[in-house]
Amino acid sequence: MRKTKQETIITDVEVSDAGAEGKAIVRHDGMVIFVPFVVPGDVIDVKIFKKKKNYAEGRAVAIKKPSPLRVDAQCTHFGICGGCKWQTFDYAGQLRCKEQQVRDNLERLGHIDTSGLRTICGSDNIFYYRNKLEFTFSTKRWLNDGEVRDEADPGAVGFHVPQVFDKVLPIEHCALQRDPSNQIRNAVRDFALQHSIPFYDIRNHTGFLRNLVIRNTSTGEWMVIVIVAERNDGMLMPIMEFLKETFPCITSLLYIINDKFNDSYTDLEVTTYSGQGYITEQMPRYGGGTPLQFRINPKSFYQTNSEQAFKLYSFVAEFAQLRGDENVYDLYTGTGTIAQFLAGMCRRVIGIEYVEEAIVDARLNAKLNGFDNCTFYAGDMAKVLTPDFIAANGRPEVVITDPPRAGMHEKVVEQLLAVEAPRIVYVSCNPATQARDLQMLAAKYDIGRIQPVDMFPHTQHVENVAELTLKKEKK
Repeated sequence: MRKTKQETIITDVEVSDAGAEGKAIVRHDGMVIFVPFVVPGDVIDVKIFKKKKNYAEGRAVAIKKPSPLRVDAQCTHFGICGGCKWQTFDYAGQLRCKEQQVRDNLERLGHIDTSGLRTICGSDNIFYYRNKLEFTFSTKRWLNDGEVRDEADPGAVGFHVPQVFDKVLPIEHCALQRDPSNQIRNAVRDFALQHSIPFYDIRNHTGFLRNLVIRNTSTGEWMVIVIVAERNDGMLMPIMEFLKETFPCITSLLYIINDKFNDSYTDLEVTTYSGQGYITEQMPRYGGGTPLQFRINPKSFYQTNSEQAFKLYSFVAEFAQLRGDENVYDLYTGTGTIAQFLAGMCRRVIGIEYVEEAIVDARLNAKLNGFDNCTFYAGDMAKVLTPDFIAANGRPEVVITDPPRAGMHEKVVEQLLAVEAPRIVYVSCNPATQARDLQMLAAKYDIGRIQPVDMFPHTQHVENVAELTLKKEKK
């Protein structure tokens, strides 16, 4: 170990495992050190920049011996952009770590029997799998080592650098969304620079171009949303017309005026410049038949990995074991994608969702797919799912729950325990909060099959589906 007044560098230590937030773990002298952008099995030198009582944060300053699990990064922005921290990690190794993450969370946090844990379902495509990306314009371009800021620097369009709210890393090519995503972003950037259209300064709230959202479907439809800081047709209309003429593949070209001090736009008006105000995705039906259609509006949520979404929902259908006569509750239904995936296999689906706009989409999509057995309600889950609601809509034979990362409200879990539906299928994007909820549900339910699904290759994120069956009363 070498120490100076300002830094500590630990030399020749081996990365032992993958850790939280996509970082890896180094253990040294009884201390856990979290290090990003390295792979289990790497032998590295680590520079410590933050030290707490029980752990430290560091960065690799040298890779002395690369791990057998190390692969070349495909993206030239790897190591600065925080989006794909595991890109140099062999994909089979990523899957093993994600599967272990699910097992550890369920066993250690929830004390759940994981004998039903199945092999993780990997993604066939580990690059160009996303159907949505959001880019930010900023006057503050992230400077690489040794660069000095030029006062004439117009800024950048790309992704926010982690933990730096006002600086943006310029992205030339992102390997997460297929082209022409990269061409569209770069063309808007070049057009703005050529016509002196200023990027937005989030600190001083000056400038014009704020965000660019690009969405696409598996059927070849493209949505582009240009978000600007003020109504200025002299700058906005040339950009919109340029996109319309240059990229005829754009089937939905939209813009939003955002004069707020934050980047959220779900509460703002969307204007259609050309094409339709939506795109339509198709998803195969479970068991075959005419594909389902889902209309995606600019504010709609849709799983960002379309191919894996079908696999995820197929596991939900498998675990639900529908015979055709069930009353199904779909909690946290969103735009009703799971509800409609199951609607053709049961008597009725009741969907509940907090976001009212999502319920509007769910009703529209049910009509689009010809389902008249779907009913959707908007409201706070803990307040909607009451004994009176269940009395009015009928006791469910199957409950599907797909809550946000925070998991289910305790009152919702208590209501599920009171309802005693014979079967629950719990879909989670956060195995830690799922483990907490499953521990409470285990008072009346047996945990059966458990199926991890990788929706986001090169990240630490993992989806998990758990099957719960009501315990039989002992005679």
